[in-house]
Amino acid sequence: MTDAENRGFTLWFTGIPGSGKTTLAEMAMNEIHDRGVKAELLDGDVIELNLNKGLGYSKDDIITGIKRVGFVCHLLSRNGVVAIASATSPYREARDENRRMIGSFVEVFVKCPPETCAKRCSKDVNKGPHDTGKKGCDGGTGPYEEPLNPDVIVETDRETREDGLARIIKKLEAMGYIPKKEKKTRGALQKEEIYSVEEEEKIKERLKELGYI
Repeated sequence: MTDAENRGFTLWFTGIPGSGKTTLAEMAMNEIHDRGVKAELLDGDVIELNLNKGLGYSKDDIITGIKRVGFVCHLLSRNGVVAIASATSPYREARDENRRMIGSFVEVFVKCPPETCAKRCSKDVNKGPHDTGKKGCDGGTGPYEEPLNPDVIVETDRETREDGLARIIKKLEAMGYIPKKEKKTRGALQKEEIYSVEEEEKIKERLKELGYI
């Protein structure tokens, strides 16, 4: 294993409900898994039913919820697992405190106009009401505080999910958190293209018939 494969960190997706956080988080987890790196996703039901159950929607409760998720990410990260969190986490101070606690912390701001998010949310009847920080799809209890210096910004109304994911992965590679995808060498490609003995004989016979050998 490389150092990148052993190195835990937290990939934190933040943005208002309906911005596309969870979709990107799931895509990122799949890509990280494909590189042989352990990763766990904390979002939706995991957060609402297990970590933040019993919390209300006051600012204090919301911040408590964000910190709970951050603490779990901290435990996973320090034990060599990539913790991927998808949470609205509307308060900047709580996100910044998680960054200080965890250290190896990559913040992805999933940016999208509220009106676009509202349309998306109206189609998602199963969305949970307590996404670590707001009540319902419109932001509910208070304003969302955008990150001041996120590591990556993905504007889901302006770019495809694939393009956004590509930039996230490129950033993680540049920071040394995940290994770069191995490119197949010419030899490896040739090896994949080797024919069976029977196939080679048939090809030779056909070439003889055509006068090439």
